[in-house]
Amino acid sequence: MQPHLLVVPAARGSHEVVPAVRPVRFAGLRLVHAALRRDLARLPTALRLLQPDDEVGAAALQRHWDFLTAMLTCHHEQEDVRLWPMLRRFAPELRLLVNWLEDDHHNLDHSFTRTTTLMRVATRDPASAWPVAYAVEELAARLETHLRIEEEQVLPEMAKLLPTHSRVGTLGELLDLLRMADGPGTPDALAWLLEGVAPEQIEALLAECDDLTARQWPHWQAVYARCVAELWGTSPVGE
Repeated sequence: MQPHLLVVPAARGSHEVVPAVRPVRFAGLRLVHAALRRDLARLPTALRLLQPDDEVGAAALQRHWDFLTAMLTCHHEQEDVRLWPMLRRFAPELRLLVNWLEDDHHNLDHSFTRTTTLMRVATRDPASAWPVAYAVEELAARLETHLRIEEEQVLPEMAKLLPTHSRVGTLGELLDLLRMADGPGTPDALAWLLEGVAPEQIEALLAECDDLTARQWPHWQAVYARCVAELWGTSPVGE
């Protein structure tokens, strides 16, 4: 993940010039990766802090886990159906790597399914949450290997193949694919993806989206911010 994509900027003085935001190639793909890492890093702590009588918190954790796995599934389907066939055709030297990544998608999907079962146990019986937290940490480590291979070996090759103005891998394309796949709704998906992103970077990313999405973003952000504060006990989106 390019560091500037997810950096929340420090407070600026009244005379300080805001630096220009550089476009990020394949921002949609990179945002999914960053959001998965972010949530898998904080889920174990949330599980360990879950109290036996906190039914509201348990239900919120379960809902968020279900949302996260739905986003992961859509991400894998996007790559398997759209990206990997393109690379097999135009970058045949990557065929073995792409085949491995596709196989690993299936392995990861099975791992997430097993962890979903454990999450349901933990959210119903917080006394069992600690071992489930360890399972989430192990899953995060497995996923990290996969994400790093994509970022370090696949995305650079895609950058050579595709023109800079291509929509492939952009945030706008990702939201369109979620709509077509009947995946998580645009408000939840966009707010989840942009949590913690610097405000000036958000403005540049929204330029990749349709006008209606850009206009509705402030409301979606405000609603999601309240959910974030309740779920994680942290600052809301972009603050």
